[in-house]
Amino acid sequence: MASGGFFRKFRITLLLLVLFLVGMNSWLTKLRTTDWDEPLWVVVYPINGDGSSATRRYIDKLTPDTFKSVEDFLAREARRYDARITEPITIKLAPEIDEQPPLPPANASTLSIIIWSLKLRYWASSNNTFDGPEPDVQMFVVYYDPKQRQRLAHSLGLQKGLIGVVNAFASPAQAKRNNVVIAHEFLHTVGASDKYDPQTNQPVYPEGFADPGQNPVYPQKRAEIMGGRIPIASHNAIMPRSLKSCVAGPKTAQEIRWAE
Repeated sequence: MASGGFFRKFRITLLLLVLFLVGMNSWLTKLRTTDWDEPLWVVVYPINGDGSSATRRYIDKLTPDTFKSVEDFLAREARRYDARITEPITIKLAPEIDEQPPLPPANASTLSIIIWSLKLRYWASSNNTFDGPEPDVQMFVVYYDPKQRQRLAHSLGLQKGLIGVVNAFASPAQAKRNNVVIAHEFLHTVGASDKYDPQTNQPVYPEGFADPGQNPVYPQKRAEIMGGRIPIASHNAIMPRSLKSCVAGPKTAQEIRWAE
């Protein structure tokens, strides 16, 4: 009986130690990725989400320049806030990955989310096809032929693990909008929170608005990047065509340590 009690206490102590170490690692990673002493290396890993030849042809034509507007957007916003860095990220392109990332759980319990997060982090480390320095942030972009799929599943970005999974359209006409989603999910990985109502996808006022002081408030002409859409009426918002129509609001800048 005494032996059983000892081992139970030992297991609990070991679990608490592991949780402490994971928590410390996450805290140190957050400080490192938002001190902005030097550009973060962001590597994009393309994935053929539908297995189609059209999607494969699109992926074959990708270059780092496909994602340059993400670099330009973050550099522009960093300058606007007088951040300590002028070029926050450098984007590199990795070879295509054949394996699909693990899907988020349908059951949104805390335990299932923790297990899925660990699976995703293991999957990401096992599918690092980039031949270069260890990336600071991994962005897995899953492409789909828009002729086969008109709606995409929700994309995500995890600060714990510095991983993004973006669902995107395999179409040159959609490349600029894909980059809006990539920028949004990247900012999640460095601490920015969503600024829209998940039930309606409507940006939350005022932090989800690019110009909350505008009079009249509607229609807005730009999107706050973490609000995700341009509010044109109290119950209507549209996706920006490109990052040229997006800004990082003050709360987002504070969350990623570009502003006090």
